[in-house]
Amino acid sequence: MKKRMKLVTLMSVVLLAACSGQKETADVGKVEEKPVVKLEKVRLQSVPQTQEYTATVEAEAKNNIAPAMPVRISRISVEVGDRVSKTQKLVQMDAANLRQLELQLENQRVEFRRIDELYKVGGISKSEWDAAKMALDVRETSYKNTLENTALLSPINGIVTARNYDDGDMYSGAMPILTIEQITPVKLMINVSETYFTKIQKGAPVDVRLDVYGDEQFKGQVNLVYPTINPATRTFPVEVRLANGDMRVRPGMFARVTIDFGALERVVIPDRAIVKQAGAGDRYVFVYKDGRVSYNKVELGRRMGENYELISGVDDNADVVVAGQARLLDGVEVEVEK
Repeated sequence: MKKRMKLVTLMSVVLLAACSGQKETADVGKVEEKPVVKLEKVRLQSVPQTQEYTATVEAEAKNNIAPAMPVRISRISVEVGDRVSKTQKLVQMDAANLRQLELQLENQRVEFRRIDELYKVGGISKSEWDAAKMALDVRETSYKNTLENTALLSPINGIVTARNYDDGDMYSGAMPILTIEQITPVKLMINVSETYFTKIQKGAPVDVRLDVYGDEQFKGQVNLVYPTINPATRTFPVEVRLANGDMRVRPGMFARVTIDFGALERVVIPDRAIVKQAGAGDRYVFVYKDGRVSYNKVELGRRMGENYELISGVDDNADVVVAGQARLLDGVEVEVEK
């Protein structure tokens, strides 16, 4: 019995030694594989610095046509959509007050001529003559103002965009009788980043596209650059003017304004190299050097087909990983695909 127990124990020791030797041999033979990556070299390129802005077309000038006081409307001579010229008569108001003032003015002139003759021969004092002259001037000013508010003229060349009354209505003052808008030229207001404050000049050419006309381009120019920057948005207003000689562009249309700020030398990188960090808006690129990769945060510029302009993050002539990023960590050794 004792001999049998010794034999079993000896066999167990031999088996354990054998298994241990096999495990050690397997561990020695196991070599961790390096991630395999594909690289591409990036280089500086000349990148056009164009920016697109959205805007709504506005009239160059907008005038509301109305008298200074409530008066009955005798006749409106134009309709919505009519083109009008400067000084064209648009509305005739009731002229009863004008006729009354005209008679009063004529009597005032007769009276002043009489007083003027008396003053010349010493019949009245200078203060009496001054008082009569002032009364005449006041009457003439009143007549002139009433005349301007009886025959309403257009102050600009433009188009009628609103008519709120009909012939015979009493003008109440709630709304203008007509609205006239100058649409040759038209203007667009855009807000430009302060980055370009020193790069935009009055007279600079711009391209304008209107959604209603598809990809057709209209030529405009910078008409006004505002001198201050909004501290909340870090932008400044710029007024763009469009000649609009054919009047195809109308106020209220949605427009896209493109401004060319020249070109800059930038690193251009394939979009396949860009890695987006989960849960954040940051973008990264794995850069290869001396057998290892580094995890570089980058700032992207414009997209150009299958490439991106880089503002910062990767140097010229760097090798970047364009395939195999899934297994990579910052500083890990990699094997480059041949």
